[in-house]
Amino acid sequence: MKKMDGNSGYKEYVAGLMAGIAIVITGHPFDTVKVKLQKHNTEARGIKYKNGLHCAARILKTEGVKGLYRGATSSFIGMAFESSLVFGIYSQTKLYLQGGPDGGKPQPQAIVPSAAFGGAIISFILCPSELVKCRMQVQGADSVVPSSSRYGGPLECALKTVKCEGITGIFRGGFTTLLRESFGNAVFFSTYEYVRYHLHLQRKGASSESSQVIDIGVGIMSGGLGGIACWSAVLPLDVAKTIIQTTPEKNHTRNPFRVLKSIYARSGLRGCYMGLGPTIVRAFPANAAAIVTWELSAKLLGIKRDLN
Repeated sequence: MKKMDGNSGYKEYVAGLMAGIAIVITGHPFDTVKVKLQKHNTEARGIKYKNGLHCAARILKTEGVKGLYRGATSSFIGMAFESSLVFGIYSQTKLYLQGGPDGGKPQPQAIVPSAAFGGAIISFILCPSELVKCRMQVQGADSVVPSSSRYGGPLECALKTVKCEGITGIFRGGFTTLLRESFGNAVFFSTYEYVRYHLHLQRKGASSESSQVIDIGVGIMSGGLGGIACWSAVLPLDVAKTIIQTTPEKNHTRNPFRVLKSIYARSGLRGCYMGLGPTIVRAFPANAAAIVTWELSAKLLGIKRDLN
């Protein structure tokens, strides 16, 4: 497993920032489709999509490629800082809890709390940026939001939200985001570490010439499978968060379990996993890109990581 230089702490945050940019570039179009499915297909009114492909095709037909990247500005800002913090906090906290660099097999007693702690911290930054992103994403050509209530851009969305709902309005869905990020990151990093460890066991004896290619392949598999595991575990919380953040009523419940209970009563288990298709399709390439970018950036920045 990886060993980190104790003086490389800040570099982990820089590498994490690069990983966040890779996630948005790769995954935002899938995220837009997911959010639209979660918003429209769980409501009693408005347009309904047959599936993720139908939704994506409609967006491209009515809004073009730009429609798939609606809300990407706030996503770039939020994801860049979020990724920088979560990767940096995870790496440094795990190093502290282990009492030193990795010594071989992954240690869940260090991995799980480090990942959950990183997820909890970044949820406070991620919540406002995701609220703006989601509100921008659901106001496309198919939106049931009146034209007079639509936003001209992310900044206008944020300012109007604060003006109409107060400072707490921009943090609507904060508790749900905290739950999703804490649990989701614990699942992601646990899967990543174990898959990476076992794949590297298989590569022992490989020639040095093929080492870099193998490292990229391991990064793709461990990151991609980590993303699938994470989103499979937390998607119901993500559905609840989307509903909480995009519902215009100020007094709408912010309890994710009440929201899911309501969705389940109306749409069954399928409703609680609305957007599963584009989420899983997005999870592998986006998280694979994040891990490969993170590890390559770390190498370029001089962070020492040895594999036992």
